[in-house]
Amino acid sequence: MTVDVVKAPISITENAIKQLKRIFDEQELTEEHGLRIGVKGGGCSGFNYVMGFDVQKEKDDVFELDGIKVFMEKAHALYLVGMEIDWLDGLNNRGFTFNNPNAKETCGCGTSFSA
Repeated sequence: MTVDVVKAPISITENAIKQLKRIFDEQELTEEHGLRIGVKGGGCSGFNYVMGFDVQKEKDDVFELDGIKVFMEKAHALYLVGMEIDWLDGLNNRGFTFNNPNAKETCGCGTSFSA
Protein backbone atom coordinates (compact mmCIF):
# COMPACT_ATOMS: atom_id res chain seq x y z
CA MET A 1 0.00 0.00 0.00
CA THR A 2 1.34 3.44 -0.92
CA VAL A 3 1.81 5.90 1.92
CA ASP A 4 1.14 9.55 1.10
CA VAL A 5 1.94 11.63 4.16
CA VAL A 6 -0.30 14.69 4.54
CA LYS A 7 -0.29 17.62 6.96
CA ALA A 8 -1.76 16.59 10.30
CA PRO A 9 -5.25 17.99 10.94
CA ILE A 10 -4.85 17.35 14.68
CA SER A 11 -2.15 17.83 17.31
CA ILE A 12 -0.96 15.62 20.14
CA THR A 13 0.68 17.09 23.24
CA GLU A 14 4.09 15.97 24.49
CA ASN A 15 2.53 14.13 27.46
CA ALA A 16 0.15 12.24 25.18
CA ILE A 17 3.00 11.35 22.79
CA LYS A 18 4.98 9.85 25.71
CA GLN A 19 2.02 7.71 26.77
CA LEU A 20 1.27 6.57 23.21
CA LYS A 21 4.90 5.54 22.66
CA ARG A 22 4.84 3.65 25.98
CA ILE A 23 1.67 1.79 24.96
CA PHE A 24 3.09 1.07 21.49
CA ASP A 25 6.21 -0.48 23.05
CA GLU A 26 4.25 -2.44 25.68
CA GLN A 27 2.03 -3.97 23.00
CA GLU A 28 5.12 -4.86 20.92
CA LEU A 29 3.53 -3.51 17.74
CA THR A 30 5.26 -3.55 14.36
CA GLU A 31 6.17 -0.65 12.08
CA GLU A 32 3.06 -1.27 9.98
CA HIS A 33 0.94 -0.18 12.97
CA GLY A 34 -0.03 3.38 13.63
CA LEU A 35 -2.45 5.32 15.79
CA ARG A 36 -5.99 5.37 14.41
CA ILE A 37 -7.96 8.53 15.22
CA GLY A 38 -11.58 8.85 14.19
CA VAL A 39 -15.22 9.15 15.14
CA LYS A 40 -18.19 6.81 15.19
CA GLY A 41 -21.86 7.41 15.73
CA GLY A 42 -23.14 6.85 19.24
CA GLY A 43 -22.58 8.05 22.77
CA CYS A 44 -24.78 10.41 24.70
CA SER A 45 -23.95 13.40 22.48
CA GLY A 46 -24.04 11.82 19.00
CA PHE A 47 -20.41 10.89 18.23
CA ASN A 48 -17.68 9.00 20.07
CA TYR A 49 -13.96 9.43 19.52
CA VAL A 50 -12.05 6.40 18.25
CA MET A 51 -8.39 6.03 19.19
CA GLY A 52 -6.25 2.91 19.10
CA PHE A 53 -3.41 1.23 17.26
CA ASP A 54 -4.26 -0.31 13.89
CA VAL A 55 -2.89 -0.94 10.40
CA GLN A 56 -3.51 1.36 7.46
CA LYS A 57 -6.76 0.98 5.53
CA GLU A 58 -7.52 2.07 1.97
CA LYS A 59 -9.55 5.19 2.94
CA ASP A 60 -6.93 6.52 5.36
CA ASP A 61 -4.89 9.67 5.25
CA VAL A 62 -1.51 9.09 6.90
CA PHE A 63 0.49 11.65 8.82
CA GLU A 64 3.23 11.64 11.41
CA LEU A 65 3.35 13.47 14.74
CA ASP A 66 6.57 13.31 16.77
CA GLY A 67 7.50 9.88 15.45
CA ILE A 68 4.01 8.38 15.66
CA LYS A 69 2.34 7.35 12.42
CA VAL A 70 -1.34 8.40 12.52
CA PHE A 71 -4.20 7.01 10.39
CA MET A 72 -7.47 8.86 9.88
CA GLU A 73 -10.25 8.26 7.38
CA LYS A 74 -10.55 11.28 5.11
CA ALA A 75 -14.23 11.78 6.01
CA HIS A 76 -13.45 12.04 9.74
CA ALA A 77 -11.24 15.12 9.33
CA LEU A 78 -14.39 17.24 9.02
CA TYR A 79 -15.16 16.50 12.69
CA LEU A 80 -11.61 16.46 14.01
CA VAL A 81 -9.64 19.23 12.28
CA GLY A 82 -7.95 21.41 14.90
CA MET A 83 -8.42 18.87 17.71
CA GLU A 84 -5.73 18.41 20.36
CA ILE A 85 -5.21 15.10 22.15
CA ASP A 86 -3.70 15.44 25.61
CA TRP A 87 -2.81 13.14 28.51
CA LEU A 88 -3.84 14.08 32.03
CA ASP A 89 -2.15 12.47 35.00
CA GLY A 90 -3.77 14.06 38.02
CA LEU A 91 -5.52 12.88 41.17
CA ASN A 92 -9.02 13.46 39.78
CA ASN A 93 -8.38 12.78 36.11
CA ARG A 94 -6.08 10.33 34.38
CA GLY A 95 -6.19 9.47 30.70
CA PHE A 96 -6.41 10.89 27.22
CA THR A 97 -8.52 13.99 26.63
CA PHE A 98 -9.87 15.40 23.38
CA ASN A 99 -9.99 19.18 23.00
CA ASN A 100 -12.10 19.59 19.87
CA PRO A 101 -12.99 23.09 18.60
CA ASN A 102 -15.65 21.51 16.33
CA ALA A 103 -17.63 20.05 19.24
CA LYS A 104 -20.80 22.03 19.89
CA GLU A 105 -21.63 19.92 22.93
CA THR A 106 -19.70 17.37 24.95
CA CYS A 107 -20.83 15.04 27.67
CA GLY A 108 -19.32 14.47 31.10
CA CYS A 109 -17.37 11.39 30.00
CA GLY A 110 -15.23 13.50 27.63
CA THR A 111 -15.38 10.93 24.80
CA SER A 112 -18.73 11.90 23.29
CA PHE A 113 -19.61 15.07 21.38
CA SER A 114 -22.03 16.64 18.92
CA ALA A 115 -20.98 18.63 15.88
